[in-house]
Amino acid sequence: MIYSTATVAVNPAGEAPLTRAQAWAGLVLKARDAREFLPPNLCTKCDVVEESATHIVREATIAGQDLREIICFEPQSKVTFFQATGPREGAIINELFEDASGQLQLRFYCYIGLRGKEPNGLEEQSEQAQFDSDKGYKAALLSTLKRTRELLSQGKLSGGVQ
Repeated sequence: MIYSTATVAVNPAGEAPLTRAQAWAGLVLKARDAREFLPPNLCTKCDVVEESATHIVREATIAGQDLREIICFEPQSKVTFFQATGPREGAIINELFEDASGQLQLRFYCYIGLRGKEPNGLEEQSEQAQFDSDKGYKAALLSTLKRTRELLSQGKLSGGVQ
């Protein structure tokens, strides 16, 4: 099993501040269409195929791999991506929370395995190293917040989503 976590401040010095509602709206948009938030051509398909009050199901092609995810929303707090099909199985979570000093934080964490691969084998160890690297999920959190700020400045983001 792979366990990885990263946390970043939503409002670091020098950046336009985001409210919790704005950061949440960005997370919901990312869940609905990852193409807006990932590097160009990394995600070539991202379609919501089912929707309810509590979750969506999306089918996507990311890094050439087809996957289906059940994405659950805990409003203004947590988005959980359950890997229904694709190379990984398990859950990936994005969570908004206030730290002990009251500053808004965005945390990623995951508990996943690789389908059809040896548990804790070379492939999982390699994936763990990638997740934990500076180019892993910490970079993804930072790029999510950057894209959220861009959408807000373009008037394409509201704070009242989900």
